[in-house]
Amino acid sequence: MKTWVGYSLGIITVAFFATLFADKSWTREERGRLSVIFVLFAAAAIFWSVFEQAGSTLNIFADHSTANVMFGFNFPSSWFQSLNSLFLVIFAPIVGWVWFKMGPKQPSGPVKFSIALIGVGLGFLILVPPARAAAVPGVLVSPLWLTATYFLHTIAELCLSPVGLSSMTKLAPPKIVGAMMGIWFLATSIGNFLAASMASMYESLPLPTLFGRVGLMPIAVGLVLLIIAKPIAKMTHGIR
Repeated sequence: MKTWVGYSLGIITVAFFATLFADKSWTREERGRLSVIFVLFAAAAIFWSVFEQAGSTLNIFADHSTANVMFGFNFPSSWFQSLNSLFLVIFAPIVGWVWFKMGPKQPSGPVKFSIALIGVGLGFLILVPPARAAAVPGVLVSPLWLTATYFLHTIAELCLSPVGLSSMTKLAPPKIVGAMMGIWFLATSIGNFLAASMASMYESLPLPTLFGRVGLMPIAVGLVLLIIAKPIAKMTHGIR
């Protein structure tokens, strides 16, 4: 059932964008911006497919392979789930202030998406060494590893989530702004479906291999997006 729901989301998305691009009424500028929306949508789906493993892959690692002790105090593995919210409260104003201070010199939307993809990938790559250590029976790794992962994921989220929704409203032609906002949230749904598929490999793949593959995928996509960021930015026709 879940598989069919995921496939249906993919089919709906492809059909929606195919219908948009088949419409001959768009101006050249509007068509260029719609192309940028499609690229950002795909990047967002990949980002969420990694980020949303916090409640599955990372939670299992916290429960099975992490020494949940800090300063002599034992805490449940579920507490790691609160780190993202804590870091958001602390760092959201800081990241917003940085973009504000940079003004027109701040990175474009595609570059911020690249930073987000690379950041969320690095959050998994840094878990490869502790995953290797935890492969030894009886070995539990420091909770600071997962803390670092959640920190990187939070900074990455701050580079993508608010920027993405803003980009949808700015880039979309006026008559389909509402539809594009809905499509933006559909990227999260597709990401969740992909995240569940990746998490299902937790028991079938060696943990370092799984973390390595999950980490390298968004980094590779982020680097490609970074390379083509300038051409994509030109297609926005002045919209950042």
